Amino acid sequence: MALDVRDSRLLDLVDEAAVVEQLATGCQFTEGPLWHAAGQFLLFSDIPANKMRKWDASTGMTVFREPSGKSNGLTYDKGGHLIACEHANRRVSLTTADGHVITIASHYQGKRLNSPNDVVVKSDGSIYFTDPPYGLSAPYGVESEKELDFQGVYRLSPNGESLTLLVDDFDRPNGLCFSPDESILYINDTERMHIRAFDVVSDGTISNGRLFGEEEGEDGKPDGMKVDVHGNVYLTGPGGIWIFAPDGTHLGCILVPERAANLAWGGDSWKNLFITASTSVYRVTCKVAGIVVP
Repeated sequence: MALDVRDSRLLDLVDEAAVVEQLATGCQFTEGPLWHAAGQFLLFSDIPANKMRKWDASTGMTVFREPSGKSNGLTYDKGGHLIACEHANRRVSLTTADGHVITIASHYQGKRLNSPNDVVVKSDGSIYFTDPPYGLSAPYGVESEKELDFQGVYRLSPNGESLTLLVDDFDRPNGLCFSPDESILYINDTERMHIRAFDVVSDGTISNGRLFGEEEGEDGKPDGMKVDVHGNVYLTGPGGIWIFAPDGTHLGCILVPERAANLAWGGDSWKNLFITASTSVYRVTCKVAGIVVP
């Protein structure tokens, strides 16, 4: 059984007989899955290997980019450009249409960022990312001195000219995602084992932070996080993928054979949940669709 059911509402989201299928293995530590709808392939990061990998149904796993800057979180902007959080380079990068990789965020008030970790793009084109210090040491980055005395969450304006610090009181800010209507920004804290919810203000900043959900247990922590079209929150944690209803109720878990680090929606109907977990990538088909990434 691939499910640990805590609330019967979980069975409206995932079938009780759902299979967690291994798609690829042999990696060092997988992260940052991202589905490319037009190409029908999955990109993901293998952080210690300094590679960005690609998987598709016909050819399996191949290397997409090497070196990758020890990339972690990946997404696309509104123009379909690849956005990557790079631990080794302590930056957020964008791949241009002609294939050049450029820096779009690397400093805040003259100081180098810690190691951008996960990223999401709002419908207006603004880019939100977390900045814990995980990439300041090997093997997930490069031994480096920390220049900022906090771990922040940031917003890069749609024109790329303004980087705003949204919140700085997290221990280890990690995964983040918007509610379907973008009125709420969820951010999790790996060390504190919880998710906080914030109201999104008209200028793109956030307010009214409050506790949304908590995890407990061993062999897993809050890391990658996504929502489905109904506003349910899917989050890595002990045992696999924890699922919370929009009201914060823990509905249960999708059990994963390895320690889950991140997840992404994809497939033809956006009902496939791709999970990066330790050395492998897995897929499970859900009953509901996730939020489409352009």
